[in-house]
Amino acid sequence: MNREALYPRFLRPRIVEALADSPVVLIHGPRQCGKTTLARLVADRAGLAYFTFDDDVQRAAAQADPVGFVADLPERAVLDEVQQVPELFTSLKAAVDTRRTPGRFILTGSANVLLVPRLADSLAGRMEILRLHPLSQAELGRKPCGFLSRLFAADFRAGLPGLRLGKALAERVVGGGFPAALARTGQRRRAAWYRDYADTPIQRDIRDLARISALDALPRLLALAAGQTACLVNISELAAPFQISRQTIREYLTLLSRIFLVDELPSWHRNRMKRLVKTPKLHLGDTGLACSLLGLNGDSLWADRPLFGRLLETFVYQELRRLASWEEEGFAFHHFRDKDQVEVDVVCESEGRVAGVEVKAGSTVTGNDFRGLRKLKDAAQESFAAGVVLYDGDAVARFGDKLCAVPISQLWADG
Repeated sequence: MNREALYPRFLRPRIVEALADSPVVLIHGPRQCGKTTLARLVADRAGLAYFTFDDDVQRAAAQADPVGFVADLPERAVLDEVQQVPELFTSLKAAVDTRRTPGRFILTGSANVLLVPRLADSLAGRMEILRLHPLSQAELGRKPCGFLSRLFAADFRAGLPGLRLGKALAERVVGGGFPAALARTGQRRRAAWYRDYADTPIQRDIRDLARISALDALPRLLALAAGQTACLVNISELAAPFQISRQTIREYLTLLSRIFLVDELPSWHRNRMKRLVKTPKLHLGDTGLACSLLGLNGDSLWADRPLFGRLLETFVYQELRRLASWEEEGFAFHHFRDKDQVEVDVVCESEGRVAGVEVKAGSTVTGNDFRGLRKLKDAAQESFAAGVVLYDGDAVARFGDKLCAVPISQLWADG
């Protein structure tokens, strides 16, 4: 058993649950985040055979005769990296419609099939889609975390202890969450893994999704995106170093999001509110990858406080998404900013309720740090659940009704 399997994946119970009532379960997420390891652990327990389309022979056979390939499959099977053989989806649909029993297929994919309509539509109503992220800090600590539940319950008691991390927080940001990188000892070896990784999904997965002439521009674009993480999306700035149109750069950025390397966080707004900025924010999919692209280690990141603040914001946003991925409730994420540049870094919505999270790299908090959260509270009115400033401190402190400062360590070490 490899090292990746030593970390608990808290999405696993949701996969098992989905197999009990869904004919097809798709686990998608970036390459090397642990999809194959998790799928095989579930499959070994449930008795599913395993096939991977990273294998040239299996891929060629499926492409040559998708109907025959699916017909020859065992009753229950794992099909790994299925985005490489889109021809299979129609045949899988026919097989499921012929024998619609739960738990027939586990699919894994390193591209977001939700953004490929003909693929997603072919299995609509037959497939449950679950997102696997790189490892969360809670999984690295092997301890489930109920931060989101406590956030929406405004359940942070004043004085609740946390842990001030200091430079160790920068080390967590630089480490990221990819199991194979974290298995390496030392920052230099991890950085080398991330540098190699940055090219692999582009070369393998984007070729499957689109035929583009300037494939070499994509790694450079990804590095530029790393420098703009936690900033509003600015296509003009991203396009400036290239002799490529803004529209093409926009399309390339969308391709990077389809293989989970970047995220565009939409703005939160209500129809009656006219003074809100509606441009999305850009976030790299993992801060370990971002730091490697920017040539940062723990020391240099800690020394560059403005950049540390932005990468910490991305780190917190991605941690929240990772926590949300294994919760039964659905969560949507946004950012909030008005025309006066008053903002909230992350706005979480669930079941009609709204909570705000502001991120601060320092170890002190003042009332002014809640300016954006107060505006969000006024805008959300009765749907506002809570607002927190996450900071590198050692205790919870209340700053008004449903507003408090919370140690960032509570993201993975609930008290």
